[in-house]
Amino acid sequence: MSPSLWPLLRNPLGLLGLLLTLLVVLCALLAPTLAPYSPVEQNILARLSGPTSAHWLGTDQFGRDLFSRILFGFRNSLLVAFSSVLIAVWVGTLLGVSAAYVGGWYDRVVMRLMDVLLAFPIILLAIGIIAMLGPSQWNAALAIGIVYIPTFARLTRGPALVVRNTDYVQAAVAIGAGNRRIVLRHILPNLASVILVQTTLALSTAILVESSLAFLGLGTQPPNPSLGQMLSEGRAYLTLSPWTSVFSGLAILLASLGFNLLGDTLRDTLDPRLRGQ
Repeated sequence: MSPSLWPLLRNPLGLLGLLLTLLVVLCALLAPTLAPYSPVEQNILARLSGPTSAHWLGTDQFGRDLFSRILFGFRNSLLVAFSSVLIAVWVGTLLGVSAAYVGGWYDRVVMRLMDVLLAFPIILLAIGIIAMLGPSQWNAALAIGIVYIPTFARLTRGPALVVRNTDYVQAAVAIGAGNRRIVLRHILPNLASVILVQTTLALSTAILVESSLAFLGLGTQPPNPSLGQMLSEGRAYLTLSPWTSVFSGLAILLASLGFNLLGDTLRDTLDPRLRGQ
């Protein structure tokens, strides 16, 4: 039986992470409803204004409403983060579990390939991939997904090796169960908690990587809003109107912090060695 998740709600940091995550996800999903203006609508007469009743968080250098752009920035950032982590979870888990189950030369080749990818810094590898594919939102998602494949592959391989040698898996092999059934029914369910925790933590860092790529102009392209892009655009106007950089930076912080706190608490809750502490 899976452990109760009530400790998640009793832990102040876990509850804070859950609330921040829900807030960011709801803002992204309801952006068209909550945004008072179009994120690309310009008003030159109101450019670089501070927070007012008309523009709650002020406006940028083109007079675009910052509150509206941040809401849609959440949507674009989460879209890239979820897409990239989905790619990493799917491919990484497939490679890690198959390497553990098949073993032999296949295991060695897959793990050495993962070691090669892990040898590159995350941002540098993502920039290299985007340099070959071209800057865009979906290419950024693909690049981040490729970057995190080795993490999930190595994370799932170790527990899969342990589960493969358990008595019930050996019994399933003895009665003639197929490889697909063994992997789907006996191995993967035992890795669910590990994958869930790492997925939550990966979402936190994926948001930061996406913002970094957008900051460098390699992610979501203008005029579509992106939190990292807004942070970059606001640098030139810090002395005149710091609101663009300040509020976009706070939005990145809240989104990343929420998933990070949630992942840490899930790890402590689902790990039997830490559950009682």
